[in-house]
Amino acid sequence: MEKKIGKNVSSGAEKVERVEEYTAESVNEPVKKTSAKKKTAVKKTSDAAVKKTTPKKSAPKKTSAKRTALEKAEKKEKAAASKRLEKAKKKEAAKEEKKAEKIALKQKKLEKKAELKQKKLDKKAAAAEKKANRKQKRLDKKAALREKRVEKKAERAARRELLKNETKAEKQKRIEREKRERVALKRQKAAARDKAREEKIKSRRAAHARKAQDKKHRREQKTARKENRRGFGGWLAAVISLGVATLVLGTIVTAGAFRMNDITLQQETGARATLYELVSVSEDMDNQLSKLRVSSGVDEQRQLLTSILVDSALLESGLERMPVDQATSTDISGFVNRTNSFAKSMLSRLAQGKTLTAAEKEKIATLYAINSKLSSELNNLATHMTSNDIMDFIAGKEGTMSESFGSIGGGIHEKAEEISDAPFANEGNIGENRLTSLPEITQAEAEERVREYFSAYHVADVRFTGETASQEMACYNFVLADENGTEIFAEITKNGGKLAFFDTYEPCTEKNFSLPACDNLAKEFLAGLGVENVEAVWLSDAGMVANLTYVTTENGVRVYPEIIRVRVCESKGRVIGIDARGYLLNNETHAKKAALSEEEARGLLSGELDVTAVNLAIIPVGGENTLCYEFACNMGEEQFIVYLDANTGAEVQLFRVRRSATGSYLE
Repeated sequence: MEKKIGKNVSSGAEKVERVEEYTAESVNEPVKKTSAKKKTAVKKTSDAAVKKTTPKKSAPKKTSAKRTALEKAEKKEKAAASKRLEKAKKKEAAKEEKKAEKIALKQKKLEKKAELKQKKLDKKAAAAEKKANRKQKRLDKKAALREKRVEKKAERAARRELLKNETKAEKQKRIEREKRERVALKRQKAAARDKAREEKIKSRRAAHARKAQDKKHRREQKTARKENRRGFGGWLAAVISLGVATLVLGTIVTAGAFRMNDITLQQETGARATLYELVSVSEDMDNQLSKLRVSSGVDEQRQLLTSILVDSALLESGLERMPVDQATSTDISGFVNRTNSFAKSMLSRLAQGKTLTAAEKEKIATLYAINSKLSSELNNLATHMTSNDIMDFIAGKEGTMSESFGSIGGGIHEKAEEISDAPFANEGNIGENRLTSLPEITQAEAEERVREYFSAYHVADVRFTGETASQEMACYNFVLADENGTEIFAEITKNGGKLAFFDTYEPCTEKNFSLPACDNLAKEFLAGLGVENVEAVWLSDAGMVANLTYVTTENGVRVYPEIIRVRVCESKGRVIGIDARGYLLNNETHAKKAALSEEEARGLLSGELDVTAVNLAIIPVGGENTLCYEFACNMGEEQFIVYLDANTGAEVQLFRVRRSATGSYLE
């Protein structure tokens, strides 16, 4: 039976099933449940058992052992089957888990992709919205500008209607009032800027003070903690530290002395090198200005003016590195900046195919004289200065160098007022020379005229010093002296006996008269010369001297070739200089009409400019008088003056207004 089971069982499960059946048959019904063959076999076994001897009666024990073995095999097979089942379950669970992870990862990728797509859509929508907002802002800005223009146009129309019946006295009062308001507004803005600057400095100082107080408090806390921990060991450490500190301090003092000597030597060397650089550059500019006085070739003049531009920039850079006082720096910088501006304007004139006028050549001679004096003084200073002089100068003490620089600045300050930078101030004669049609006078008649012109100056003496003749006019030269010995140089034209130019120097140290007051004084003086219908187009003050530029007006049109420049001392309230050569050469009647309206011309300007004032003006363009619209404009903090041809709308001239410590000038 054991062999039969081993042959017929093919798997663990089947084997277990067969064993269970066999066990049941053996225990309960060993004879009845067998087949026919089994019954025959049992019978034979019984018969044989009777015949056998007694020892063979132990068969039941053998059957019991087999049953125990079968039970053990059954348990073993059950345990193995259970393990295989658990392993199969775990394997299947791992497969399911891996499959679930793949599905989750795929879902996460899909979600991320959808999120990125949504972000792109949101970004695109935001960009479109931003673009639409910008477009709307531009449209709103344009609409606001149009409304503003309409309002300004209505205001101007109302103003013109209001001014139609205005008398001359009322007009004068109104102009003075408007100028006072502009000056007051300018001062308010300057005061606001100064206040904001002071507040900023004050807050910065307060922050520094708080920071220093915090540091001091931390040091005190640290010292207190050390004091609390101090014992005998602390006392011993303090003694040792004191000894080490004494040695270190001695070393530091010695090294510091050597370092201070090195720093002092470096400062002296730097100041000396800067002074030598100023001498070299001023000598080079002196050479260029000297050549420019006699040069007649356009190419050579361009090269010389370019060199002057470079030298003036180098002079300004060197001056910034010198510890001169504010007044001296302002005087010398004023001369350098004006020279630079003059060179730029002349280069621009040459680029337009024009030539230098007689007035410009006179200005070149003036610049040469001033720079020659500057170069000589600097050279003398560099030759005779000592190390002690340099160190006193660096330390801000009074000494040879500070006095020398002060005298240099004063000398330049006296002459720098002759340089003006008003629009079209150097054009000279435009078109027909009006002086040639006037009768010629004698020297005696010229002397009578000059005494008459300066009757209010308490003239004690008049001396004839010769004649000057240029291509444009000829003049009698006189030197007048008042009761205080102050000399006045004046030029009277041979044709017509007009005052073309005069100059004097009076110390102007206080500002007792404002620009509007100086404007009134200048107009009174011009009225005494027979000059009327003039308007101030350029006002600036520097060094307590007001520089005013006037042009004639013809039916409300400014005629820039007919220019008069006046200087007024703000301390004494007296005219101390005049240049009327442009007015005398170009004084004639102009009958011109604009083809473009003001609104049409305004529409041709750049949209970046904010127009503050508009005037019709006649300006020199290519040697001819041209009717233009003059637009005074702002762009942020910058100021510009734009001239558009009143017939074609072409931009014929553009100036940028620059302001400095010595007044305003154009670029």
